[in-house]
Amino acid sequence: MPKSDLEIAQECVMEPVVKVAAKVGIPEEDLELYGRYKAKLSFDYINRLEKNPVGKLILVTAINPTKAGEGKSTTTIGLGDALNKIGKSTMMALREPSLGPVFGLKGGATGGGYAQVVPMEDINLHFTGDMHAITTANNLLSAVLDNHLHQGNELNIDPTRITFKRCLDMNDRTLRDVNIGQGPKANGVERNDGFNITVASEVMASLCLANDLMDLKKRFGQMLVAYTFDGKPVYARDLKCEGALAMVMKDAILPNVVQTLEHNPVLIHGGPFANIAHGCNSVIATKACLRIADYTVTEAGFGADLGAEKFLNIKCRYAGLKPNCVVIVATIRALKQHGGVAFEDLKEENVQALLDGCGNLAKHIDTVQQFGLPYVIAINEFITDTPAEVKALQDWCAENNHPMSLSQVWAKGGEGAIDLANKVVEMCDKENNFAPLYELDQPIEKKIEIVAQKVYGADGVDFTDEAKAQLEIFKEMGWDNLPVCMAKTQMSLTDDVKIMGRPTGFRITVRELRPSLGAGFIVALTGKVLTMPGLPKIPSALNMDIDENGVITGLF
Repeated sequence: MPKSDLEIAQECVMEPVVKVAAKVGIPEEDLELYGRYKAKLSFDYINRLEKNPVGKLILVTAINPTKAGEGKSTTTIGLGDALNKIGKSTMMALREPSLGPVFGLKGGATGGGYAQVVPMEDINLHFTGDMHAITTANNLLSAVLDNHLHQGNELNIDPTRITFKRCLDMNDRTLRDVNIGQGPKANGVERNDGFNITVASEVMASLCLANDLMDLKKRFGQMLVAYTFDGKPVYARDLKCEGALAMVMKDAILPNVVQTLEHNPVLIHGGPFANIAHGCNSVIATKACLRIADYTVTEAGFGADLGAEKFLNIKCRYAGLKPNCVVIVATIRALKQHGGVAFEDLKEENVQALLDGCGNLAKHIDTVQQFGLPYVIAINEFITDTPAEVKALQDWCAENNHPMSLSQVWAKGGEGAIDLANKVVEMCDKENNFAPLYELDQPIEKKIEIVAQKVYGADGVDFTDEAKAQLEIFKEMGWDNLPVCMAKTQMSLTDDVKIMGRPTGFRITVRELRPSLGAGFIVALTGKVLTMPGLPKIPSALNMDIDENGVITGLF
């Protein structure tokens, strides 16, 4: 019986974080310690990095996820360890896990097998309190807003047109739509409200795109919270609470320093969902890594149709980043599922289904190529992969001139990605023609159509009447020069969770648009995507426990 990810992580003898940070020249006095194995990086140190040269940036993305698993975070960590093994000074910039998926179905975000970041339990649970700070800041704004209504509503806010929602870092479907302020007058103004999961909060998105604390405070002030009775926008700055929100975030804005199982330094900071928000770790952490090490490996959530598209169209645009190489992760198991094989039959050899599923991989490759970037396909090997299936996939890559590497990071850690690391270094030395897919001065609907057609392969986009009305309002307000952040199911290139592979002849439906002005983008909700997930029939939480010695079980 193979060891679980948790058992492997618990066996790791961690090095003090001070020693790990020293490997890349971070002085002890620039670390704010959270025990022996976690720390935050000071802004004094981050500011001093400005004089350092910028290293190479590697983005790890994947095919559309399936129940079979792809191992994107595992590959990111294993690749970072492998680059260090071949003598390249390398750091990793990762996202913080959300408790929603941890206790739900998807799991955490610390990698797997022998390619993990530790302390695994801490990172997947409360870590350094960043999620709590984001939740608190978000709900402080909601409390101030509702108190303003109760205390006389000087700003003439229409309670039926409040756009800002409360949040909680948990999958709780019962909170999607709630009625607040019920009972006596002292309980406030009664109105309809709702909750997003914390990682879908605009506070989270703003944190991850901010340059520093003062920039974050400015972004908080720009957040739209409501409209007045005569249709004028009301911003957080009108409620005069952006300073308090920034105060709550004074520690959360600092990147977290941890280590891999092989004791290489990692910055983990921020974690917006990629199917709802932009799905990337913070600009602050990414830029810090780029000036600390020669190579930075980072990831973007879900497939290239979501996280990578937003990384390249939104994050890189705002942060002035230019990736040097993209790694596209896939597994034979997942490709067979995209080729029509049921999950319970994936252990059976099926070369034809594998080749059929390669259509999904081909579309994500096409997307990366459209951005003008070199790439390597990383095939995350499983013990159930047969020699015939591996050869068929290698032949498919060779016939289509796709650089490819077999990765064994789950079983071997960095040693299992030496070939991948060498190919990535080779690609990073190539010139590339990176450019976003659309211009900011194009109309919102045009930007959405470009993403739908070029990235998803859709024939076009249909806007509901509500979305059309919102487009007109946004144009009047001057918000139409922002990038678009597509909220779409991660399971399909379409907006229908059930359609796998590489479908054609479909259209995308945009049902609602939300201005996320603090983050700096317009969110387009497609299909049936939700900003507050629910728990599955058997949540992962039911298999978790802790004993009298504090030993955790069941956490993956």
